[in-house]
Amino acid sequence: MPESAEEVYARVVAAVGAEGRLPTPPSAEWDVFPWEAVDGAVVPKVLPPPAEEQPRVGEDGGRPCAACAGFEADRVVWEDDDWILTRDAKPSGMPLVLTLWTREHLDFGDLDDELSSQFGRISNRVVRIVQGLPHIGRVHVNRWGDGGSHCHVWFFARTLGQPSILGSYAVEWDDILPPVPEDVWRADLSAVAAKLANWGGTARA
Repeated sequence: MPESAEEVYARVVAAVGAEGRLPTPPSAEWDVFPWEAVDGAVVPKVLPPPAEEQPRVGEDGGRPCAACAGFEADRVVWEDDDWILTRDAKPSGMPLVLTLWTREHLDFGDLDDELSSQFGRISNRVVRIVQGLPHIGRVHVNRWGDGGSHCHVWFFARTLGQPSILGSYAVEWDDILPPVPEDVWRADLSAVAAKLANWGGTARA
C-alpha cells in the first residue's frame, strides 16, 4: 500500500529535520535547466541562440536504442505482444513511476490506428489501477521525446494530501524526495501488474 502523506512527511523530517531542505536534484545541473540564481533571486536563464539539434538515442547518428536492446528482466512490470511497462531500477520519491514502451521501435507519432487504440486502453487502465491504490491523489501521464526516439510514456503517481506537489512539478519532486521504502514500492508494483494482467498480457513484477 502506498504511503500516506503523513508517512511521506515523516520520512522527509527523518532525513533532514522539520526545517531542513532536501538536496538539489541532479537536473539542476543540466544544460536545459531553465533557472539560475542572480543577485539572490531565481530568474530564467538567458535563452541561447538557435543551434543544430543532436540526434536522439535510437536515431541515425545517435547512440543505439537501449529499449530495442532489451530491458533487464526485473525492470519489466507487465508486458504483452506489443507493449512493455517498466519501472526504474530502484524507488524514487513519488509513490510509483512507470514507463510504457512499444515493443517495436516506433516514435509516438508513428503509431497506427490499432496501436493508438491499444495505447489509449492500456494507459487508461494504468491510471485507473494506480489511482485506485490507497493514498494516491492523481496519476500524471507525460510524454517527452527529445532524449530517445523509441515511443515511451511516463506515469507519475503523486500522494494524496500533499498539495505542494501538483502538476508538472511532481517530476522535480520525484528527484528531490527521499526514495519510497523498497518493500512498499515492490508490493505496489506487484499489485499494479496483477490488476493490469486481468485484461491480458503477463504480470512480471
